Amino acid sequence: MVLIEPLGRPRSYKRKDLLNRIYAADEDRQYAIGRAEQLQSEFDADFPSFVKPMLQSHVTGGFWLGLPVHFCKTHLPKHDEYVTLVDENGDEFQTKYLVLKTGLSGGWRGFALDHELVDGDALVFQLVAPTRFKIRALPQALNPTWFLYLEFQVYIIRVNQAED
Repeated sequence: MVLIEPLGRPRSYKRKDLLNRIYAADEDRQYAIGRAEQLQSEFDADFPSFVKPMLQSHVTGGFWLGLPVHFCKTHLPKHDEYVTLVDENGDEFQTKYLVLKTGLSGGWRGFALDHELVDGDALVFQLVAPTRFKIRALPQALNPTWFLYLEFQVYIIRVNQAED
């Protein structure tokens, strides 16, 4: 008898990991959202912001983060663009904003894993640098190229934090 092992790429997570997910209680989720909204209310109105409560689908498996449609239509570009997320420590994470899906894809997984986000955490996103730069690839280029730089400051409110 010859044993043949299946070929394929190893999974980055195991099925048991998916079965051991912990879901936030409604009270804990509301607490985190309330703290996030309180923090958001202290922001300068010149820099638009929104609160995004984390769900399992945002922090495990597919790692997709949908953003509020109205915010995207009002403040973000009409084409796919790279967006830099800056955490409270100043660490930067580049993600890909997909306009047709109004959300973050590539790079979001790294941010979520690095910050150990869990179901129920609430994030406050503040658009702090919607800057449009005019650049030229070569000194003699006739047509300038526009480069859009988007940066969000991201604040994390943990679902399991007790109020002091």
